[in-house]
Amino acid sequence: MSVSFHDYLVIGISSRALFDLEEANEIFETQGLDAYREYQFAHEEDILKPGSGFPLIKKFLDINAKMNKKLVEVIVMSRNSAETSLRIINSLEHYDLDIGRMVMSGGENISRYLKAFDVDLFLSANAKDVELAIEDGYPAGLIYPHAKYDLPSDQIRIAFDADAVLFSDQSEQIYKAKGLDAFVANEIKNQDTAMEQGPMAHFLFRLAQLQKACANTHYLRTAIVTARDKNAGIRVIKTLRQWHIIVDEIFFLQGAKKADILASFGADIFFDDQDIHAGPASEVVPSARVLPTNNKEKT
Repeated sequence: MSVSFHDYLVIGISSRALFDLEEANEIFETQGLDAYREYQFAHEEDILKPGSGFPLIKKFLDINAKMNKKLVEVIVMSRNSAETSLRIINSLEHYDLDIGRMVMSGGENISRYLKAFDVDLFLSANAKDVELAIEDGYPAGLIYPHAKYDLPSDQIRIAFDADAVLFSDQSEQIYKAKGLDAFVANEIKNQDTAMEQGPMAHFLFRLAQLQKACANTHYLRTAIVTARDKNAGIRVIKTLRQWHIIVDEIFFLQGAKKADILASFGADIFFDDQDIHAGPASEVVPSARVLPTNNKEKT
């Protein structure tokens, strides 16, 4: 019987986002494919260390066990070829990750396969794959390199920037062109007009569905962390109401540092469109950039 991926929250994650493959990738970048192949063969039995996306994926898969029902599907999507992928498979088994599906593209871009699995979120360390995914209307983030994080909770905690992430970049373009005062005036004037959906909106909707499926369990918590102040934030609140979406926590920082709030929140991942915010955040919590593209709406 065929599987309908629409029944699950589907996360596609690259092997470099799930595991720490930076040493192997550096060999590929500096010495070429043959050296990379030899390195992977020589280290085939060496278990990979967790990467930036590992805690998030582990917690999502734990939901299936806690609910005694499959609600989340994770697919490893790797540019490795089949012959160099055994180290990844061995590491999946070592950590007892319930991941059975893999894409091994042999160097080709991964984004072309997102539709086949109806992916709701794609995390990758390859900028081109992320750009193409967002252009095709799939929520995607360029994950920052692995660092050791001390995440305080077993609960899944996901944080989003607002403009150009959950919402379109139309308001942000006013800020860039005319400045802060014009931006705030526009948001107050249009506070009853819902903003258009941004690149990560579909993922937020799917998270809301997962929260309903796990009602009264408190397995998942969401937050918006934005540089907007409270006056410009009114439109954020009213847009979420019109979308029929409840976000657990919202922070209107008026330009204060996002990293400090994210560390206190204990985000398993934070999505932002600007390196000036996502970079410092990645030093305290796993973070991913939502790259600018000509977005298409995911259907």
